[in-house]
This record gives sequence, structure tokens and C-alpha cells, in this order.
Amino acid sequence: MAIRVMLGDILKQRGMTSKELCAKVGITEANLSILRSGKASGVRFHTINKICYYLNCDVGDILRFDGRLEDGDEEPLE
Repeated sequence: MAIRVMLGDILKQRGMTSKELCAKVGITEANLSILRSGKASGVRFHTINKICYYLNCDVGDILRFDGRLEDGDEEPLE
């Protein structure tokens, strides 16, 4: 995946559990698990805003670009 989710690392650094973050942000543990695993295909900015607020971090701390395009996203050569 071109975007890596570093949420687990930030949670550990902050000493917060997924369950605690879910309660603060207002999302289900299942949805947070999907996000943490990197299997989410999208996430609302509102949710990212709350996650960053409660973890006292920046978006770049939890989402990292690996420098590649997703499989199938490459533009055809002309």
C-alpha cells in the first residue's frame, strides 16, 4: 500500500489503548482496527482531525507515503 498507517506506533508512544481512542473519537473498535491495519480505503477528515487531536500528533505522524503508486494506479505509457 502506498500510504502506511502508523497509528499503532503513535498509540504505543502515547500510552493509549485502541479502546480509549475509540471512546474519545467516537468510532467503533472494528473501524479503528481496519484503519490501523492499513486496509481502510478511506477515512473522513473529521475522524483524522479527532485522532490527531486526542493523540496530540500531526497527520504525517499517523499517515506516511511510501513514494510509490498503488497497484493499478499507474498511468499508461504513451
